[in-house]
Amino acid sequence: MAVSDIVVSRSWLMKSMIAMPLLAATLAGCGTAAKNDTYDLSAPTSGAGPSAKGRQILVQQPTALQALNSEQIVIKVSSSEIQYLAKAQWSDKLPRMVQAKLVEAYENSGKVGGVGVPGQGLAIDYQVITDIRAFEIRTGGGSQAVVEISAKIVNDRNGSVRGQKVFSQTVPTGGGSNEAFVKALDRAFASVTTEIVDWTLTSI
Repeated sequence: MAVSDIVVSRSWLMKSMIAMPLLAATLAGCGTAAKNDTYDLSAPTSGAGPSAKGRQILVQQPTALQALNSEQIVIKVSSSEIQYLAKAQWSDKLPRMVQAKLVEAYENSGKVGGVGVPGQGLAIDYQVITDIRAFEIRTGGGSQAVVEISAKIVNDRNGSVRGQKVFSQTVPTGGGSNEAFVKALDRAFASVTTEIVDWTLTSI
């Protein structure tokens, strides 16, 4: 065997030894693919409040208890017990989703001068600060989707609270499937979001 043949053989062997772990890692990754159905929330496309074109607002990420601060969809089976919807999840942690959809809803209204999140460098007039108090399916006495969000409008220049209100909506699920639960939650959230946007436009 020529020296060149030995060099080629050793090179092929080294490449094969590197490729095998990579192949194993790829196959292992396929075996751990998520099996949950993943859902998103929608945002209203319009708002009925007055125009506030001269105002720019900042939407902070909502606060929430740990049970709601995840991708899991909450099922409340009693006043003191919660479970999570099997084989289903949100596309992101719930507070981040709510923040993104609120921003989208303000933008869709076309009635504010600007809207953004922390870090985007806007010259802010007001901050919208929210807390997710409920975002769940309640099963007692017929299943219902319940969304409750507390909101504050804070003057960014002096820190004073311009307004504070709790928004809540309950929607019958109309079925016991994962899809029925998520659709009901989406309808309840869309209604609450519309109310928050209209209230903000009226308040600023």
